[in-house]
Amino acid sequence: MDGNGKNTAGKCPVMHGGHTSTGVTNTDWWPNALNLDILHQHDTKTNPLGTSFSYRQALKSLDVDALKKDMHALMTDSQEWWPADWGHYGGLMIRMAWHSAGSYRLADGRGGGGTGNQRFAPLNSWPDNVSLDKARRLLWPLKKKYGNKVSWADLYILAGTIAYASMGLKTFGFAFGREDIWAPEKDTYWGAEKEWLAPSDSRYGDLENPASMENPLSAVQMGLIYVNPEGVNGTPNPLKTAAQVRETFARMAMDDEETAALTAGGHTVGKTHGNGDASRLGPEPEAADVEAQGLGWANPNGKGVGRDTITSGIEGAWTTNPTKWDNGYFKLLFGYEWELKKSPAGAWQWEPIDIREEDKPVDVEDPSIRCMPIMTDADMAMKVDPVYRQICERFANDQDYFSDVFARAWFKLTHRDMGPKVRYFGPDVPKEDLIWQDPIPAGSTSYDIAALKAAIANSGLTASEMISTAWDSARTYRGSDMRGGANGARIRLAPQKDWAGNEPARLAKVLAVLEPIAAQHGASLADTIVLAGNVGIEQAVKAAGYTIDVPFSPGRGDASDEMTDADSFNALEPVHDGYRNWLKADYTVSAEEMLLDRTQLMGLTAPEMVVLVGGMRVLGTNHGGTKHGVLTSREGTLSNDFFVNITDMANTWNPAGNGVYEIRDRKTGAVKWTASRVDLVFGSNSILRSYGELYAQDDNQEKFVTDFVAAWTKVMDADRFDLA
Repeated sequence: MDGNGKNTAGKCPVMHGGHTSTGVTNTDWWPNALNLDILHQHDTKTNPLGTSFSYRQALKSLDVDALKKDMHALMTDSQEWWPADWGHYGGLMIRMAWHSAGSYRLADGRGGGGTGNQRFAPLNSWPDNVSLDKARRLLWPLKKKYGNKVSWADLYILAGTIAYASMGLKTFGFAFGREDIWAPEKDTYWGAEKEWLAPSDSRYGDLENPASMENPLSAVQMGLIYVNPEGVNGTPNPLKTAAQVRETFARMAMDDEETAALTAGGHTVGKTHGNGDASRLGPEPEAADVEAQGLGWANPNGKGVGRDTITSGIEGAWTTNPTKWDNGYFKLLFGYEWELKKSPAGAWQWEPIDIREEDKPVDVEDPSIRCMPIMTDADMAMKVDPVYRQICERFANDQDYFSDVFARAWFKLTHRDMGPKVRYFGPDVPKEDLIWQDPIPAGSTSYDIAALKAAIANSGLTASEMISTAWDSARTYRGSDMRGGANGARIRLAPQKDWAGNEPARLAKVLAVLEPIAAQHGASLADTIVLAGNVGIEQAVKAAGYTIDVPFSPGRGDASDEMTDADSFNALEPVHDGYRNWLKADYTVSAEEMLLDRTQLMGLTAPEMVVLVGGMRVLGTNHGGTKHGVLTSREGTLSNDFFVNITDMANTWNPAGNGVYEIRDRKTGAVKWTASRVDLVFGSNSILRSYGELYAQDDNQEKFVTDFVAAWTKVMDADRFDLA
């Protein structure tokens, strides 16, 4: 009853628009509508630190030595609520750091440890991340103490690195600089399955061919980081598992030696946990009730902790001394024959035959008890696959070599998604430049920019040629792992110079003109390409009746072939570019959805996408010179004609087959223009149309020009971390 005596029982007191657990969304009503959420997933309003906070500046006040000392102490400060195995949290912290970094995939650069995304769904509740909620909670005292001076993302990776150091590994180095996100990356594609650990068949064109796994995925099943430790779809077969391991790690840009080192080094310390009935575990953190306070997988088996812990379901340590960095992994793997057994949780695992008592690891709680060691199917793959075996035998015979290869591979695993070295911070940053860091030499800033612009303007190149080349050079940038971009001028090197999306013939023509001009003026080719694009934009702005100097920041360098890991750059090849109205082939995903994906990777907002597409169309920069979407009679002028004509009700829009549409005069039926799906979405999608109508207004021509120039400059400077 309410205060007036009315019966309110069962009536929801919350307006349904604000109810978080019920209600139907627009996506539920119209599942085929274009969803722009991916462009808003890191809205600044989610960040409680505000736009004025600079993590880079905060790091400068971090007492790194004190933090490292505290982190070392934490490793052996066992807590009663979650006791450390053998009194050392090293194995747990390494697994947390590994699973944070290990979600990275090369295809789109998403995942990885660079954002602290493991504290949010879905990663915080993946089946492969059972108990890592405890590792993160153990780090809270350090985060509380050091506050904004260290991000969660850095703390996770530092914990794993310090864990190895505390157990005897000479680590290769460590860099701070990972900035936290403050909301889940809910629009990252982790797979289409609706069930955790669903059979991996749906991810493969042919399960017998690991290379047929769906891109951009790298894990074999929903909710796993890499491969199923019990075998392909849970069926042990080390040779088949070896093939999946090879493909999975290759999709993280790891070669066979790095893969073997990471597998062996990751399992040299720590243990698996499966000492009980895994089906009795409580719900994951995201599904647990409020009293769980963000912790999940409550374990009713025995004490629920210590030797009774359940994570993967496999039970046992890999080595005799699981808190020591040594060659014990190879000693047991090659020193014994192994047979299949079932863990107490019912998981497949390999156990040694006739093992000597002294080679068994001791119990995590009682050192007077010896326990059976184990190997997963992926470990047995290191023994039966001929390539992996040869590598591991070398490791077994040369501990120093193994330690060095592993330390470097661990550094690569945990830093791969940080981008160029200029983003690294701290006293332990290695001086050595590594090819996977995409090194670029510093460029000159002392040349005469005005003279260079004049030479470019008089070069005979068209505005379209200059703008298209600058765009193609810069559009490879991915904010997911900070790779690509115009800096380095890698568009002139393999493999980029031969990419179909870069129109190799046109590219070669433009480069042949710009290279001698750059050399004559002492500028890098990277700077010259971008400046040429700016010159083309300024010419188009002038034709529209305005005068604007497009901002330009010199200092880009030119990378060489020796500085370029050509194989890893293959993943950056565009197969579509909605900004230049190009698709390499037909795909199951719509062209407009691919445009959103590319836009998000480039770090652009929805309004920036709209203004850039509209501008690129009227500038005549379509791939191959096609006229689809060039909705203007004054091509080459930076006008708002695209939006004026896409919103004009004097037109009709008619399918013409093969993804092409005709825009006809409503009265006469005459074809005025042709367009693609990407063009028409700016008139059909209600949100995009609202932006397009803004730019189509009679009073917003100048705003369109200035907004285009700002968005263009953002793309050209996206990879200029030296300007921050």
